[in-house]
Amino acid sequence: MPTPPLAWFSARNAILAISLLAAGGCSQRPPASACGPVAYQLSDPAEPANRAVFALNRSVDDYLLAPVARGYTALPDFTQQGVHNFAANFGEPKVFVNDLLQGNGERAMTSLTRFIFNTTLGVAGLIDVSGKMGLPRHTSDFGQTFGVWNIADGPIVELPLLGSHNLRDATGRVLGMAVDPFGDNSDTVDTLTNVATAGGVVDGRAELLPITDWLRTLPDDYLAVRDYRAQYRADRVAEGKVGAPGTRPTSCPGEHADE
Repeated sequence: MPTPPLAWFSARNAILAISLLAAGGCSQRPPASACGPVAYQLSDPAEPANRAVFALNRSVDDYLLAPVARGYTALPDFTQQGVHNFAANFGEPKVFVNDLLQGNGERAMTSLTRFIFNTTLGVAGLIDVSGKMGLPRHTSDFGQTFGVWNIADGPIVELPLLGSHNLRDATGRVLGMAVDPFGDNSDTVDTLTNVATAGGVVDGRAELLPITDWLRTLPDDYLAVRDYRAQYRADRVAEGKVGAPGTRPTSCPGEHADE
């Protein structure tokens, strides 16, 4: 590659990262349980305001995102898989950066290799040739990285259009949107990035349809979504600390750490 991976961060992004990290505060997370769900902290002092934003997000989802996602699921499987692969491939550089920041060289090399192979041999990522070669995809993000660094969860923040996060993950989400590994290369790259982003939103929402449909059957869907998200993110941080996708921080009898 023409420039080292860390050179992707401009001075502007570095300043943003420092300021956002300062807002999160640092502390040690509670130890994960030996078996069962990973322990996590939950603080929601702004629940009334968060519920108001949640209601707005729910309306947008009910009338726009969910219907589009349901229509998307009616497309042929190979079309959905192509969209999924293309969007995932565009996200690999950020996964690579976070793998490095988490100190996991093996996962970083997997991400980099996947991006190179899928972009060249996989028709710009439409085909996951790396998966067929035994290099399965994993995900890493800034919120997970901050958790690996033992930055505290912080209070719950319901972001407009982006949903429920703790402050640490909300900070990571904003930083992830600000960082552009591809830079300002060309209009073509910008267009492909926009297509990948839109495809990723629809594909991701479609993947979550069974989960959200179930959560909405519970008595309080705000609490259900908030708690589900908190548990999911705690599991992701534990995975990042171990350094292997789908692996718990400690082994449970009779369980395997398969991805």
